[in-house]
Parts: sequence; structure tokens; C-alpha cells
Amino acid sequence: MHLRTRIHLVLFSALSLALGMVPSGDHEQSPAPSAARRGLALDRLQRIDRWLQQYVDEQRIAGAVALVLRDGQVVYERAVGWSDKEAGRRMAPDTIFRIASQTKALTSTAILMLVEEGKIGLTDPVSRFIPAYAKTTVATAKDGAVEVVPARRAITIKDLLTHSAGISYGTNAHVAAQYREKGLGPEAGAGWYTADKDEPICVTMERLAGLPFVAQPGDSWVYGYNTDILGCVVERASGMPLDEFLQVRITGPLGMRDTHFFLPPAKRDRLAAVYASGPDGQAVRAPEGARGQGSYVDGPRRSFAGGAGLVSTAADYARFLEMVRLGGTAGQARILAPRTVKLMTTNQAGTLYPNPGLGWSLAFETTERWGGSSMDAPGAFGWGGAYGSIYRVDPESRITMVLMIQLMPNTTDIRTKFPTMVYQALLD
Repeated sequence: MHLRTRIHLVLFSALSLALGMVPSGDHEQSPAPSAARRGLALDRLQRIDRWLQQYVDEQRIAGAVALVLRDGQVVYERAVGWSDKEAGRRMAPDTIFRIASQTKALTSTAILMLVEEGKIGLTDPVSRFIPAYAKTTVATAKDGAVEVVPARRAITIKDLLTHSAGISYGTNAHVAAQYREKGLGPEAGAGWYTADKDEPICVTMERLAGLPFVAQPGDSWVYGYNTDILGCVVERASGMPLDEFLQVRITGPLGMRDTHFFLPPAKRDRLAAVYASGPDGQAVRAPEGARGQGSYVDGPRRSFAGGAGLVSTAADYARFLEMVRLGGTAGQARILAPRTVKLMTTNQAGTLYPNPGLGWSLAFETTERWGGSSMDAPGAFGWGGAYGSIYRVDPESRITMVLMIQLMPNTTDIRTKFPTMVYQALLD
């Protein structure tokens, strides 16, 4: 066995013990024995069982995996419904999901690791690593006319981390045609999908630089290709492909054995199928292609999209979140310094983030006040993915929660209600 593999296995074993996250073999397990000892009411946790099952019974989702940790210990784990209904495959705790924008937090972590090493500065212009961004443009629409003007200043690394660079996914009506011509925006599903591209992500992001963006740098919060550009910056600053950097520096040390950009063929049967909310609200199997099943098994395996490219499991992603909750370390693995974690979990976008009571850090949406997001305490953080997944970390309550589904588009309210269903079981 290769030395690096042995090291990763040792770290994985240590981390499993530290987090209490040995995967369950019982698909029907829900409240863990430790739940009552850790301040959660078992009868209230069982409400989540009934609630999740109702979504399956009403055919609003095919299936889901829910995982809740407190103090790093599993207090709730539940797999319901179908991983692939047509194939007769039940959902299991180790089912693998496309996590889309949950990828962003890992890429932002990679950037901050390189900041700690002095290879990147938060105020560095992106053009230091991708020269095509030295001069960018902005398109504005007014009275039916579109005007393209030069950006007033250079886009920085921090602009990208906080989504304040003015870069969208290119689906805005006044720029969509130009993005489509370059294989981006509407041509790439809803803009973010690149798994079918037979080119490295840096090639795609260099092409993006020649298209007009939709706001001036620093003027507003615009969700888009920012973190995909950062994935290219990781490659340029580290000298490693993004998939290799994440595996060697983050997912390997954390024991995230099922987190990949493209799924190994041997794990094909563990990948959940994608469904879509139909006109009547019932889930139907999504088609192949960018707006459906995607190319995460049989794709070209060349585009490592830092903004939306990973697949993972609930347990794997919870390991990553626990590392952040614990100030950058888990088991024997030190990923980030505590002060760096403070930066990546507190609002760094000022008043630009448009949702009252919430902010945006260097990696996550942040809760700024009670009532900002569900029952989160101030200081909580999280996000989700285009396939319907959601996660929240509440340091004050020492809670980490992950809900994985594969539903795109998702017209249900399942991910807005999930945190409330967890918090209502918390008694302290």
C-alpha cells in the first residue's frame, strides 16, 4: 500500500472516532442512542422520520439522507425512499449525491490555505493568476438598450470569494446570447454545469473573461462563476490540478473517501438518480444531460469545476463541516488556522448580501441575527446545492446538519423546513 494511502486511512480512522461517524448499516436508523444524552428529545427527533417519509409517500421527492451531529457525534441519521426508484434501489446512508454549489466551500478553503502559505493575497487582482482578467467589461440594460463599459477597477480574489465581482452565471437576458455563443450561460444548463466539457476549467474561465459581466466590482452581490474562477486560481498558484489539490490537501486528510469530481466506475451504483419537480409537484425522473443526470460518471473527466463539480455523501460533507466548526482541525488533520476560519464564517460582504438578517463570508451564507434563517443562532453558517441539498452549522448550539436530495428543479419546501425540524428537537 502506498504511503500516502496508509496515512489517509490512519487519519480517516482517527477522524471517524473523533466524530463518532462510523456509517450505519441500518437504513432505518434515525435518532442515535447518544441523542438524549446530548440534549435532543428522541420523540421530537422521530418527528423528522415522519416528516421525511411524508415527502416520499406524497412522491414530492424520491428519497433523502439526513444527518445531524452534535458535539461531533451522530444524533440523527436517516435514509428514506429511493436512490433510484426505476432501478429499485433504496436510499442508504452512504448514497452518493451531486452536491453542486456545496463544492464552493471546499474551493474557498483551498484558496485560504494558499493565502496562509503566502501564495495568494486576498487583495491580489485575479489577473495575477489569469492575465485575461486584467481588463474586464460590464453590460448594463436600460430602456431596452445594452451598454458595455470597462470595469472601474480590477477584480480581486476577495471579490470572488464574496461574490461581489459582478459575475453572474450568464443567464441574464441582456447577456445570455453572448454567453450561449461561448458555451456558457444557458448553453451550460443553468450556467454552472461544466462536467461535460472536454477542456480544463482554466480554458473555460479564460474564455469567460472576454464576456461582459453584469455589475461593477464591489457594487453588489452577484451569484455566479466566481468560485469556478477561484478553482483555476488554485491550480495556477499551487501548480496542481484542482482535483489533486483537494484530494491531497483536504478530502484525503479528512477521510472523505467518497468525494470526487467524477465518480469512479466501481461506485456507479451508489450514485442517486436525479429527479425533477413536475407541474403537479410530484417528482419525475430527470433527463440525461446538463439539466438532469449529468456526466459525473461517463464524462470527459477534464473539467474540475470549483463552483459546482463535486459528488459526495452526507457523512463526508459533515466531516468537512466539522473541521470548520472546530476551527480548522479534525482529528490529527489541521487544514486551516482558527483566525482564517473566523474570516470564512463571518460576514465579509458588508451590506451587499440582499437577504435581511443574513450575510456572506468568504465561503458561506452567515446568520447575522435571530430570525435571519430558520431558528439559527447568530454566527451560524451554511449553504446548499442546485440539486436540492442543504447544510447548516450552528457553532453556538454545536450542531451540524446535512440534508441530501437530488431534485432539480425543486419546488418543494423541504430544505427550508429541514433546519426547523432539527432545532425543534433541541432542548437546550
